[in-house]
Amino acid sequence: MAFVLAGDVGGTKTNLGVYAVRAPGALALVRDASFPSHAFDGLEPIVASFLRGAPERIGAAAFGVAGPVLGDVARITNLGWRIEASALARAVGCPAVRLMNDLETTAYGALFVPAEQLLTLNPGTPRAGNRAVIAAGTGLGQALLYWDGARYHPSATEGGHADFGPTDDHEIGLLEFLRREHTRVSWERVLSGPGLHNVFRYLDEGLGRPVDSALRARLQHEDPSAVIGAAGLDGSCPTCAEAVGLFLRLYGAQAGNLALATMAVGGVYVGGGIIIKLLPKVTDGGFLAAFTAKDPHQALMQRVPVWVLLDPKTSELGAAHAAADLLAAALP
Repeated sequence: MAFVLAGDVGGTKTNLGVYAVRAPGALALVRDASFPSHAFDGLEPIVASFLRGAPERIGAAAFGVAGPVLGDVARITNLGWRIEASALARAVGCPAVRLMNDLETTAYGALFVPAEQLLTLNPGTPRAGNRAVIAAGTGLGQALLYWDGARYHPSATEGGHADFGPTDDHEIGLLEFLRREHTRVSWERVLSGPGLHNVFRYLDEGLGRPVDSALRARLQHEDPSAVIGAAGLDGSCPTCAEAVGLFLRLYGAQAGNLALATMAVGGVYVGGGIIIKLLPKVTDGGFLAAFTAKDPHQALMQRVPVWVLLDPKTSELGAAHAAADLLAAALP
């Protein structure tokens, strides 16, 4: 039996998994492990530690990394890591190694997640065509699944760093508020963990919405975005609830922009940890209303399926299938 190695490499943690290739497109997880990224000075030592003494012989490997990939080199800025495919090949013990952006592997993995790991926000009209993925987390990731008429090809983008485009006076106020701190405001400034905090600060500091002292104290000592999200969901802070609502409308608007820019008539996947935490509010209509509000193409947008990715290991799964593709290509 053939085996492949898959990795999901982030600034906080690195997840690795060995998968058995049972048939084309049919993989089975053999074992996996998670490592704190900051405890290592590079990806190679993590791979070496994971594979040390392993009985499986790895035939190919692929890694989704939280950073831009240019050729066979990737960088994870907040770790200071430079990752080279050639060095990883030595650590893995096989020449077939591919580096991919983590949203690229998430996009590919979305094609293989079981139906129960997808929440349908908009059933739309399923059809063959491009698909896209958007995921807000520490930053804002976006990727494309290009349809060539026979199969999908994942492609990374840096679209999360495109200019933020407000659509009404309220959002223009958010832009002006953030421009006091940043010479340029990208979508990532409003759609990410820090972005949710920025939206809240606009309501609090910019518009003077009420915030009680207990919540302010929590914001000083806990993860602000987690505090805002939880208080917005349980109704204990009306300003937090307003921030969550605005955040999700902006999320839907940019997901719709991505669908238009890539003609993702095959559907859009929404991933990332934030969307899972805010799920009770994601389904209340604000996200989807902003997604479809693209006159003169509102009817087109209403036909685009939208799914939420519930599986936190979608990126690792995509890397595993990319590795399996490498293995198949190397076979005579």
